[in-house]
Amino acid sequence: MKTALTVENLSFAYGKKKALNHINFTLQSGECTVLLGPNGAGKSTLFSLITRLYDTHQGQIHLCGFDIKKQSRQALMRLGVVYQQTTLDIDLTVLQNLRYHLALHGISRKQGNKRIQEELERLNMYERRHEKIRQLNGGHKRRVEIARALLHNPSLLLLDEPTVGLDVPSRKSIVEHIHQLANNRALSVLWASHLIDEIYPEDQLLILHQGEIKASGSINHILLKTETDCISAAFYKLTQGAEK
Repeated sequence: MKTALTVENLSFAYGKKKALNHINFTLQSGECTVLLGPNGAGKSTLFSLITRLYDTHQGQIHLCGFDIKKQSRQALMRLGVVYQQTTLDIDLTVLQNLRYHLALHGISRKQGNKRIQEELERLNMYERRHEKIRQLNGGHKRRVEIARALLHNPSLLLLDEPTVGLDVPSRKSIVEHIHQLANNRALSVLWASHLIDEIYPEDQLLILHQGEIKASGSINHILLKTETDCISAAFYKLTQGAEK
């Protein structure tokens, strides 16, 4: 298996307040890894460092073998991102938003239109391509953002709590679609969440608490390590339970 993301000895602080403390982990191609952590655990900080919104001062991040600081362009070309807050232009249509993204990546209109159709059809959104974003509900906006993140064929997809605020059917549909992508396209997925029911049995887990990785690996590995019988109990033991 190819390595999609390597994070080594990564630390970050806001002034004197440390947000991440010597983080180490590796993601392989075709794996869906769920990053679990309570609010304030450091999930958003980690994503900001991987996407270069924040500069890395201590530690290293390699994306598909490229140093994200020294080889930013090559690394970020292989990255797709869906943020927690929508970043679509609500006054443009679905098609206009996606074409703008393709233009930023230097992809031709002909090739881009083919990719747009493919991604929107997978998400049952192609017939709505001429609608403005403001006309869509939350679940459909998320589908457009996922399609946009995949247009340039990234090797790693980052999802920052993309199902927050969605109704149950929309949430289940998106969770299923992302897992299918990981299986069918050898896409590596890092999914930040605090919802245990979004985890599939085959997923890898990273449990982050107070800026530190408390556990990583398969579900069975973490259950054995924590001597628990379910993820919710393991998560509690590694986070809230550890504070007692």
